Parts: sequence; structure tokens; C-alpha cells
Amino acid sequence: MRSVLERMARAGHQPLYTLAPRQARAAYELGAGVLDVPRPDLFAVADLELPARDGTRIPARLYRPADGVLPALLYFHGGGFTIGSIDSHDTLCRTLARLAGCAVLSVGYRLAPEQRFPTAVDDAWDATQWLAANAAALALGPIAIGGDSAGGTLATVCATLARDAGIPLRLQLLFYPGCAANQEAPSHARYHQGLVLEQAHIEYFFGHYIDAGERGDWRFAPLNTPDVDGVAPAWFGLAECDPLVDDGLAYADKLRAAGVAVDLEIYRGVTHEFIKMGRALPEARQAHAAAAAALRHALHT
Repeated sequence: MRSVLERMARAGHQPLYTLAPRQARAAYELGAGVLDVPRPDLFAVADLELPARDGTRIPARLYRPADGVLPALLYFHGGGFTIGSIDSHDTLCRTLARLAGCAVLSVGYRLAPEQRFPTAVDDAWDATQWLAANAAALALGPIAIGGDSAGGTLATVCATLARDAGIPLRLQLLFYPGCAANQEAPSHARYHQGLVLEQAHIEYFFGHYIDAGERGDWRFAPLNTPDVDGVAPAWFGLAECDPLVDDGLAYADKLRAAGVAVDLEIYRGVTHEFIKMGRALPEARQAHAAAAAALRHALHT
């Protein structure tokens, strides 16, 4: 991990938080696959459009590792609600599909600042309802939901909404999700600079996405969810050297206190975004395997 950070520093790229959002997106896309594992070939990959409540068509991509009826993971990419895309997380979704033997539907929800809170939440929930209603027509079976970072936030919110709507989900698959309204936990001070996700990035992303007065809304901060009883079981993959690690632990504790089954692993010595660094970090490949095992157990039994 230290070697990766040193190489990133030597590359001398301008920090994303110093760029306009469109520039930051382009810069992130350029570097998104540099440290990923080799991209797996799959049985079929198809681009789709899903209907949002305001008539917008949301891009999505369906990955199928095999023919026939398959269980499915609905996946939301990370990027602080401001950057990231289906393409930036293409290899990760392919990897999970291949290792878990399930289809993956990756959703390109709308980004800030063009679309501020709660548009990303609305798009994610619209996608969740659409998949639940259309799974059989797509030859898909049981459903899990997941995401990394901001996408993990969206997954947790949709898991709660799905419980309320009576939509059965088998699992929440959460890579270092954002869970807190404010950056008050000790890990935010401990890892605030020099470790991929800096405090300046968090302020940049959240400033584009949501007004300060709305940050207490549970759809932004799942730790504020009034009631998590009966939500889907959760698998957490957290990074030790990540400002968000304490918030993820706190949300896992909140679920456990409500009687929700939780499986959690902290990957030692790695930073935020490590899950997309499998070419350099064995911990990323270990997390891929563990996440896939959790999906197989939840979706195939």
C-alpha cells in the first residue's frame, strides 16, 4: 500500500478536489482501471436503461457470467456522489459476477452537482424497485444489493426502503460505506491526509452533493436511520487506513444491535478505494473472494 501511495505521489496528478466536477470525473475515469485486476470475460454483458420517477432514463449494465436463471447483485458505484460511473467500476462488477456466479446490475445514478441530494437516492431506489419488478423477465432470481463508498450508502438506504416496501433482499454487500452525517469519529482525524481519500475530498464531494442543513437526513447518513430492524443481512469490507472505517464499524454495530446478521472484515494496512487495486494489493483480491463467498452463500442457498 505504501508503494502504491508513493507511486501516486510521484505521478504528480492534481488532486481531484482542486478540479471542477467534470474535470474530476474525467481524471478519475483515466486512472480508474490502472490498478484493477485483469478484466474478466463473461457470458454476456448488456447496456440497459432504467426508468426514473421523473421520466429520466438511468443507464445500467447487466453482467451475466453464465446462461440460464441467475441470482443478482444490484450494484451502486462509489465516487462521493460526484464522480465514478458504470465504466469506472466495470472490472469490479465483472469480477464479482464471475467469482460469485451471479448476475450483476450496475446502475449509473445521476451525479452532483448537476443533481443534488436526494436525486442519487431516488435513482437508486427506482432501480431497486425496477429490478424487483422485472427480475423474472430478465431471467434473474434472488436479489442482493451492494456498493462501495457512496454506493454503499445508497445500498444501505435502499435496503431499509426495501424492507418497508416488502421487497426481499438476501444481502447488503458494503465496501467501506459512508454512514455518518459529520466527520467526527476518530478515524477521520487519524487518516485525514495522504491516504487516497482525504478530508478535503470528503468536503469537496459532500459540498457538491448536499446542503449542510440536510446532512442529518438518514438517506445521507444511515447511522441516523430510526429503525433498522429486519433489514437484509450485511457483509462489510472495510479498510483499516480509511477516514470512514469507524463510521462503518458504528453502522455494523447498529445493525447487530437490531438483530441483523453481520459479517465484517477490516483489511489491514490498506486505504479507501483498495477494492479496485487488485493488481497491486493481495488484500483487494482477498476481499473480492470474501465478498463473492458471501454472495454465493446468500444467493445460492
